[in-house]
Amino acid sequence: MIVRRHFELGETAVTIVAEEELIGHAERSIFDSREELLSFLAKDPFFGLTLEPYEEPRASPPIVKRMCEAARAANVGPMAAVAGAIAEAALEAMVERGADHAIVDNGGDIAMVLRKETAVGIYAGDSPFKGFAYMVPPTDGRYGICTSSGTVGPSISFGIADAATVFAKDVALADACATALGNMVRSPDEDVLSDAVRSISGIRGVDGCVVIVGDRLAMRGKVPDLVRCDETRYKVSERYL
Repeated sequence: MIVRRHFELGETAVTIVAEEELIGHAERSIFDSREELLSFLAKDPFFGLTLEPYEEPRASPPIVKRMCEAARAANVGPMAAVAGAIAEAALEAMVERGADHAIVDNGGDIAMVLRKETAVGIYAGDSPFKGFAYMVPPTDGRYGICTSSGTVGPSISFGIADAATVFAKDVALADACATALGNMVRSPDEDVLSDAVRSISGIRGVDGCVVIVGDRLAMRGKVPDLVRCDETRYKVSERYL
């Protein structure tokens, strides 16, 4: 039976949707990822501060390597990929045990594997697009939808986007690229939005991207269909579980 469970550990607040017997494996993965990351940060605090790509030591834990690879591709600091990397590892822990329909939503950075289409809501503050969702078709393996915002939530962004969203099979990459996309949007000017989505969609591994600023939306690449949906706060609609 597919269930939804909310899980919090330190600064990490995650919603997990999966078969009930698999959720514990995702929770343990989140715990392990955080422990590895905190241990690494204690030895190398600069890793948590830099806003530029970081060359990790050879003996780095898997979570650090994943974050650094994504950060290099997006030209941002490795912490820009932390939520997506943690979500991706948790999803993989369930997939390894047979999950074919599971979702890990780490504060709007979402890792998923889907056997049926699922609506994923857009949360873009007071933007007119807040009543819409992406209708994601069944996936062939893992899939990521990650969002950065300069107006909503606590994430660091140097831009003004209400929602900068990236779609990719590599969830950590989607997270890092969403940060980069948001940082590029310093103005609601149409050319700025177009240039931003063109730049990010050109990164290897990115399927597509969307940026929303007020009543303006720009998209490029392969993006799931937009549908109207009332359940919008980074939430997978109950109707599609």
